[in-house]
Amino acid sequence: MENFTSHDLITLTIELAVMLLAARLFGELARKLHQPMVVGEILAGVILGPTVFGAISPDFFHQTFPEGESTQIALTGIVQVAVILLLFIAGLEVELELVWEQGKKALYTSLLALVFPFIVGFTFVYSFPSIFNNVPEDDYLVFTLFLSTVLSITALPVIARVLMDLNMFKSKMGMLIISSAMVIDVLGWLIFAIILNLMDISNSGGMSVNKTIWLTLGFTVIILTFGKYLLDKILPWINRNFAWPGGLLSISMVLCFFASAFTEYIGIHAIFGAFIIGIALGDSIHMPERAKEIVHQFVNNIFAPLFFVSIGLRVNFYENFNLTLILFILVLAFVGKITGGFLGARMGKLNVFQSLAVGFGMNTHGTLEIILGTIALNVGLIDEEIFVSIVVMVIITIIVSAPLMKYCITLHKDFKRRYKVKLKKDKE
Repeated sequence: MENFTSHDLITLTIELAVMLLAARLFGELARKLHQPMVVGEILAGVILGPTVFGAISPDFFHQTFPEGESTQIALTGIVQVAVILLLFIAGLEVELELVWEQGKKALYTSLLALVFPFIVGFTFVYSFPSIFNNVPEDDYLVFTLFLSTVLSITALPVIARVLMDLNMFKSKMGMLIISSAMVIDVLGWLIFAIILNLMDISNSGGMSVNKTIWLTLGFTVIILTFGKYLLDKILPWINRNFAWPGGLLSISMVLCFFASAFTEYIGIHAIFGAFIIGIALGDSIHMPERAKEIVHQFVNNIFAPLFFVSIGLRVNFYENFNLTLILFILVLAFVGKITGGFLGARMGKLNVFQSLAVGFGMNTHGTLEIILGTIALNVGLIDEEIFVSIVVMVIITIIVSAPLMKYCITLHKDFKRRYKVKLKKDKE
């Protein structure tokens, strides 16, 4: 491989500076429009990439983002680390105790909001292969499983932000949605861990699918039981003897990268290890909220924007905009997820309006779906048209989830008010 020259370093640092600046400017614009910053960061990548900037000034675009081997490898490595850290902080947000507190309500809602859209997605995607005619026939079953999983996952960080904006995060319904999203995250990633192996994307040393699955399940159980027990014993010692918060943060990153390396080695993508170790650390009483916040701020403001901007740098959204494909995926996402969340909430004894709000909340997609799409695009399981359709689906569900939830909550409050008035008149 070529040496990493001074010119390569200058190019890479300019790329990073431009990406971060654009992400911040468009992220702030999205925030002022009451949208999650991730929407603006993705838009920044689309504008910087071949869709806009590359079409207006191809020469300047290729000078700013050259396709040279050294700079591309370096930027790809930084983006891969960003993805690992994104999944790590997603794991930190999972609170297992909160899930147990919600009991059957969370179980019903999470299972139906995961299983129902998965079944809907699998049935219709597998039944209409002509819509996805660029997917090789030999890979179609794996592709169907992949897309069904994407349609089944709920974006925990995004829905948490939506609930905070609606002042519902600490409400009973908010806690139900959050706890259900946590369960879906864990189960969804276990399913995707198996699909990753079927994609054959990792150098697993020739391990069989069965061996990889058992190692994955064993790793998950051990980390979340015995591993969590060890962390509860070790973290107090680290807090006492290491500089705070630097010591705790350093050890957290060490564990994150070791876990990532292990799952990559056994044939599962590195992000899965980061997610599981994040759950174990985040669920420990010795991992202070302040330490979590420091990690969140660092990753969300430095690494996450680089990943989301990089999405637009590699794909031409205009040339790969397939309206039929986008509408098909959007309909599957809305029908499957909203119906599953609604049925689960109804089984949990919520009324119709509350159940609809839960359904719309569970239909919030985001970071994880884009990460899965990026992995599938990198290994050739999907083409750029399908990837663009997934990104558009994510953006639309993010934009519409809050207004639809707010509308259902308003209907619920109006119904309660009218019911009380009617009850009072009947008594009189």
